[in-house]
Amino acid sequence: MALISPRKLRYDLYSYSYQEDSKTPLVISVLASLIERTMARNERIAKNCKWSSSKTRVFDCNETPDMTIQSYLERIFRYTRAGPSVYVVAYVYIDRFCELYPEFRIGVRNVHRLLITTIMVASKYVEDMNYRNSYFGRVGGLSTMDMNNLEFEFLFLMKFKLHVNVSVFESYCSHLEREVSIGGGYQIEKTLRCAEEIKTQQRRQERRYNEIDGRLLL
Repeated sequence: MALISPRKLRYDLYSYSYQEDSKTPLVISVLASLIERTMARNERIAKNCKWSSSKTRVFDCNETPDMTIQSYLERIFRYTRAGPSVYVVAYVYIDRFCELYPEFRIGVRNVHRLLITTIMVASKYVEDMNYRNSYFGRVGGLSTMDMNNLEFEFLFLMKFKLHVNVSVFESYCSHLEREVSIGGGYQIEKTLRCAEEIKTQQRRQERRYNEIDGRLLL
């Protein structure tokens, strides 16, 4: 599988084809890698930092979902078909939120709820047609009440500053491209290769089982 390059990412961001069988946007892998590195850094400095204030703990969950960031984002895409620009705008919202609340740290307990909320709000901002909150909740593993509450709290915490102009969008796209060019590409490629190797092994096992079944029938 080819390495994700800044040029390839930019093409995918601006020339994505919205089809039923569209491939997973490259930005999902880049965003997942970026967030995972942020979480790892936050974990290392957690002992020396003040954690989230009570008002930002709305994103905390009692049980940590058993799903990687990459898998969670891929699930959201698979069931919502939100295009690349939605994930870029969601990234803008996450960055703004962290700037508004410096004590907030993205971690395993809040990252999934933060992602599904920002992606849903970004989808409403970017897309012409959207799914209901109840549908986003099911995709993200939340009840409709929880999804509604997260959206409500997020909007007020953000002070309704949701507008993203063209220059801001371009700057965040460029930032994601730099993440690929300075080393993120290797980490993303490594993740993609692991996923591809698992799929290849599963296909080999299926073929082996089918061959065994065929011999038993004979």
